[in-house]
This record gives sequence, C-alpha cells and structure tokens, in this order.
Amino acid sequence: MVRKKILIVDDDPDQLRGLSVRLKANGYSVFSAADAVLAISVAREKEPDLVLLDIGLPGGDGFLVMERLRDRMPVAVPVNIFTARDPLSYKERALNTGAVAFLQKPVDNDELLAVIGKALGESG
Repeated sequence: MVRKKILIVDDDPDQLRGLSVRLKANGYSVFSAADAVLAISVAREKEPDLVLLDIGLPGGDGFLVMERLRDRMPVAVPVNIFTARDPLSYKERALNTGAVAFLQKPVDNDELLAVIGKALGESG
C-alpha cells in the first residue's frame, strides 16, 4: 500500500511536531514547511496528496500559498486550512479560495483525520 503524502505548513514548531507525529502514527508520509516560500518549494518537490495549511505564515499568508500551488502544481492538491484565527473572518474566504476544509486550532485529532480521509477519498 502506498502511503499518502501530506505537507504540513505552520510556523509553530510545536504544531508541526505534534501534527507530524499524529499523521505518521496514522500511516501518512509527512513533510513540513515553516513559511510560505518553503511551502511552495516543498510542495513542488514532494508532490503531496494533501496540504494542511495555516493562514498566518512568514513570507506570505496561506491564501498566497494556495494561489501559488494552484498556479504551479501539475495537478490540483486538496488543501485543508487550520488556524487559530477567527473563523467568522476567515472560513468563508478559505473555502471560496479553494480549501476543502477549515479547521480551528487546537485541532481535534478525530476531526483532523476525518477531513483528511474525506479529502483523500479514503473510506472510513
């Protein structure tokens, strides 16, 4: 079985570590980036099956990253936004920009795995 590849983009090293451990424990191959520029570079190099993307990043926000991924990736990659920012201000914009899900930090493990599985077309 081929492990699905997930790129986690967050400037908080504790978040990156925690999410990486959770996703690896659930059978995913995980890559990470701590800023917008590196996120785009890693995505092009690793060609992830899904991107888990924070909105607030150094070097450009998550919306810029989504735009660049759309322009530069050979195939559309599902993006799940996760953020501590106010959902009333950002959820609609995230979904209208192309995110397949919007998660509020701290992210519930079961909810995270459910939205990732749905975005990847995995049966639960």
